Amino acid sequence: MRGLRKYLTPFAPDQSGAVSVLYELGGILVICDAGGCTGNICGFDEPRWHTCRSAVFSAGLRDMDAILGRDDKLVAELVDAGKKLDTKFACIVGTPVPSVIGTDYRALRRMAEKQLDFPILTVDTTGMELYDIGAEKAYLELMRRFAKEQLPVEPGRVGVLGVNPLDMSDLRAAEKIKEKIPGAICYGMGSTLEDVISASAAEKNIVVAPDGLKAAKYLKEKFGTPYEVFDPLAASLLPERDYTGKRILIIDQQVRANTMREILLERGAASVTCATWFLQLIELAQAGDVRLKEEDDFEELVMRGNFDLLIGDGTLWRIVPEFAGETISVPQFPVSGDLGGDGK
Repeated sequence: MRGLRKYLTPFAPDQSGAVSVLYELGGILVICDAGGCTGNICGFDEPRWHTCRSAVFSAGLRDMDAILGRDDKLVAELVDAGKKLDTKFACIVGTPVPSVIGTDYRALRRMAEKQLDFPILTVDTTGMELYDIGAEKAYLELMRRFAKEQLPVEPGRVGVLGVNPLDMSDLRAAEKIKEKIPGAICYGMGSTLEDVISASAAEKNIVVAPDGLKAAKYLKEKFGTPYEVFDPLAASLLPERDYTGKRILIIDQQVRANTMREILLERGAASVTCATWFLQLIELAQAGDVRLKEEDDFEELVMRGNFDLLIGDGTLWRIVPEFAGETISVPQFPVSGDLGGDGK
């Protein structure tokens, strides 16, 4: 049945993805809502909320504020916060309320920037898309607004796009990538706004999730920075075992799943199909790859796919209790809200 969820909770929406990218960069993040969306972001979709401070605010829109489109009130509150806090920028993040009333984000930005001495970003998320759409918009907005100057290339410097808790499902993802790739700068985790400003100094960029690809293309077009698409942590998620002759289904974000596929085929797997609940970019897909929308889609894929092994978040196994093959649980935080990923 379309839209019926018996086992899975709603996935993280686009405003959560935007906040996830911007969370550690030292800005004021204003969620343009009445309070509910901000509560969901901080309470459910941002696992760093209890361990890492960030200036995330709700615009606190009341009924009449939304109906009348009182942009002046929002700007006044943002200006007040901007004068009291030591911040480097501010970002207004959209939700269903401004989407429905047609909020003019450019006007909001101009009004606020006239009264503040730091940049104002806007991300026109609607609350009706999934997290990676918001993350994609945030990465692109960051690079367009801050990576403006062509700097000398620093040998060994590698920019990494797509590193955030929702894509990587690991709060130590940035540290682990830096261990594998000395000189890596993970935009969104373990980095600063200054790293974004100097993005043109990277020798190359690595895209570890689909939502980072547009920003990588922008940097290549503007500065000529080449990029590669793969997940350097994917191999560590696959246990050492015999995959020879196995027919495998991987359910994860597209770049991680693609990287796992390459590794498994090298280890002797007979076939590997990749499926995702999120962005599926045509240029990264292979024949037979699947974009999932409903629980029924997943159940049908598994029961008709003749697979020997499933790799994905452990929460998914509850949907297919009849599956007689093997499973490997790999956490996908926006699916289960669980960094453990074992489905328990």
